[in-house]
Amino acid sequence: MLNISFPKLLLIWLTVVVGLTFAMPNGFYGRVETHNDAMAIIETGQTNAELEADAAQWPSFLPSNLVNLGLDLRGGAHLLVEVQVEDVHASFLEGFWPTVRDALAAERDTVGFVTRDESPATELRIRISQADGATRAFEIARGLATPVASFTGAAATNIDVSINGPVLTITLSDAEIAAMNERTILQTLEIIRRRIDEVGTREPTIQRQGSERILVQVPGVGSANEIIELLGTTAQLTFNPVEAPTANPDQNPGTGNMILPSLDTPGQYYIVERRPVVTGEDLENAQLDFDQNGRPAVAFRFNTSAAREFGDYTLENVGSPFAIVLDNEVISAPTIQSHIPGGSGIITGNFTVDEATNLAVLLRAGALPAELTFLEERTIGPELGADSIAAGQIACIVAGIAILVYMILSYGLFGVFANIALVINVGLIFGLLSIVGATLTLPGIAGIVLTIGMAVDANVIVFERIREELKTAKGPARAIELGYEKALSSIVDANITTFITAVILFTMGSGPVSGFAVTLGFGIITSVFTAIFVTRSLIVIWFARTRPKTIEV
Repeated sequence: MLNISFPKLLLIWLTVVVGLTFAMPNGFYGRVETHNDAMAIIETGQTNAELEADAAQWPSFLPSNLVNLGLDLRGGAHLLVEVQVEDVHASFLEGFWPTVRDALAAERDTVGFVTRDESPATELRIRISQADGATRAFEIARGLATPVASFTGAAATNIDVSINGPVLTITLSDAEIAAMNERTILQTLEIIRRRIDEVGTREPTIQRQGSERILVQVPGVGSANEIIELLGTTAQLTFNPVEAPTANPDQNPGTGNMILPSLDTPGQYYIVERRPVVTGEDLENAQLDFDQNGRPAVAFRFNTSAAREFGDYTLENVGSPFAIVLDNEVISAPTIQSHIPGGSGIITGNFTVDEATNLAVLLRAGALPAELTFLEERTIGPELGADSIAAGQIACIVAGIAILVYMILSYGLFGVFANIALVINVGLIFGLLSIVGATLTLPGIAGIVLTIGMAVDANVIVFERIREELKTAKGPARAIELGYEKALSSIVDANITTFITAVILFTMGSGPVSGFAVTLGFGIITSVFTAIFVTRSLIVIWFARTRPKTIEV
């Protein structure tokens, strides 16, 4: 007997209503996007009449999730960057030198005095004054090695030590280089993501490509240069004691010191201690502020341990200058006027409001562990995205109209039921994309067009089975019921294999392939649902109201 229980019928149409409700905001994309942007600002505690008006453009009781438009639809910036991991290797060896020096100095009677020789950035060469103590110096340096912090290099140490006469040579081990490169790439990915999120861009794509490269795609920005300025600064902030100002960049700074240029004053240099008092990694917060003269500045606050160290240093060095250094340039070198116990301060300079805001963003997000090299940069205009959307809409409309006409001509009233289910199917696809926050790309539109073509396949199989059953004179109700029963296995088998293909494309592919796989996979799910449940429920409702003696399919 052709029948669907009322609870099952209610569940089917409740699912349809929920799916179409979540799809509805995409029909009012501009208004909902303005509402979402306003609400995001209001939630931070800021509000004014303009924000309230923008927030009121969409009812708060309705869903406001949107399908995110990809770079090829919205326009934006496309960057391919390479992480200079060699910088991290050199930085590690530079920081390792004081440890080796102090360890050897503790046994000066045996090894004598130690000095550092000139060497490539990938090596640390140490000369021992007493050649007889070379073996002992080798043992001491070798004892400073630590296990590599990775699963693959668990049995290896982080440094290799060799000796040639009175000279020790320390290099990073292969296992440490591999582990350090992996940590550097992962840290860079996270910092890039935090920097871009700080400026409020929508749904950026930030993913690793190869061993040392990162792909960055940011929809909605006007130029790739905006992202380059944001990412091109490593933002390594340090607070270093100042030995003396100088006008000679070639002057010998002395052991443990370095000469850095002034950012504001051309020709001015400072001799500063290489080891900082505190670094930007100890910052708890940084934000735009203004100094006593109303000029833009950056207010900062250290965490508890760094605040204590900074407070102790200022207490012991009242009257002495210290340098605020950003990426090896001295932003300012103020004189410590008094003890600074709270761990808070302000960075002043010749900043504009935008420069101070960007510096605060960089400091909050953290310093990049290594410099980035921009291998590829492209700005994709919104006009191209608008053309792509228009072309996709035309393709969907043409395909949809052709299928609607074909189904009506081929199956009459049953074709009308299939067409209603097809329209619902497309709405459910957008509802699913909105719920999961997926990004729609041009290949994704192709997936939707393909889904429209595939969506009626299941209905065609069912209707053809019903035609065959009608020839056996079992009555219309029994024919419809048997048609669905016998077509079910074919529908499920065909769609499962296609769905598996979509999963493989999503898992193994990237970029356009993943966008196509997402819409194809969702389209298969909604197509099966609408063909098996929605179309059948429409037929059941119609049959229960009309009770026809015969039917034509």
